Amino acid sequence: MNKDQIKGSIKGVIGKAQEAAGKVGGSDTQRLKGIRKQVEGRAQKAVGDLKAVAKTIGPR
Repeated sequence: MNKDQIKGSIKGVIGKAQEAAGKVGGSDTQRLKGIRKQVEGRAQKAVGDLKAVAKTIGPR
């Protein structure tokens, strides 16, 4: 795993927790921040996945 894959996964987990805390606390703002962080995490992980694939393919 590269750093983008790891950071993206961590952001996703943190976002999930933040969303859950927002639901429990009744805070739509916190819930939406958690969802946004999850989306950012998925995007960053996708970038890491692309980098990993590019590295395995190598230059042609």
